[in-house]
Amino acid sequence: MRSKDYYPIFLDLAGRKAVVVGGGEVAERKARGLRETGATVAVVSPSLTDGLAAMAGSSEIRVEKREYRPGDLAGAVVAIAATDDPEVNRRVATDGAARGVLVNVVDDAGHSGFILPSVARRGDVVVAISTSGRSPALARKLRTEFQKYLDQEMGEIAVLLSEVRDELKKQGKRADGEAWQTCLDLPGLQAKVKEGKTAEARDELITLLGARNAPQ
Repeated sequence: MRSKDYYPIFLDLAGRKAVVVGGGEVAERKARGLRETGATVAVVSPSLTDGLAAMAGSSEIRVEKREYRPGDLAGAVVAIAATDDPEVNRRVATDGAARGVLVNVVDDAGHSGFILPSVARRGDVVVAISTSGRSPALARKLRTEFQKYLDQEMGEIAVLLSEVRDELKKQGKRADGEAWQTCLDLPGLQAKVKEGKTAEARDELITLLGARNAPQ
C-alpha cells in the first residue's frame, strides 16, 4: 500500500501551547523536545517519570496528574499522545481533529495528523529525515549518517551566511541562488571557519557575491 504524501514543515512553537498525554520515557523525550523549541508544554498523566517530575518542579512544564480529558487540548497548537493505552491515544487524536489541533500518536502514523522526523542538528542547521512512517529505524540510520557530515562548523557557517546576506542587503545587492552556489565552496569555507578565520571568510564572500550583483 502506498504511503501518505506528507508536507514537510518546520513549526514555530515559541510561546504556544503543546500538550503531551502520557508520563513515561517516550512522553518525557517528547516534552523535552517541545520545550527546546520554546513551546509552553502541558503534560497530562496520572504518573510521571522522575525526569518529568523534575521538569514540573522547575516550572519547565505544567502537569495535570490525572487521566486525560477532552478539554485538555483547548488552546493547543499540537499534541502528542504517548500513553501505553491505544484507546486513550486514539481519543486524543479524535479530540484533536475536532478542535483543529494537530496530533501525533506515537508509533501509530495512521491515527496521526502529523509524524515526527528523525533530526540531525548542528546549531541552526537542521536536517529532518522521514520514511513517511514506514521505518523509524531507517530514519535513525540515515540521521546518524548525516550527523557525521554535519560538523560543528556547519552551525557557525549558517550564522556567517546570514550575516553575509544581511550585509549585501544593506549594500542594495541580492545574490541569486546560482551566485550563492558558485561562491559557496563549502570545503574551503568550512576549513576557514574551523581555523577561526570567520571574518576573512565573511569578507571574501561579500566581495565575491557583491561583484556578481549590481545594486538594485
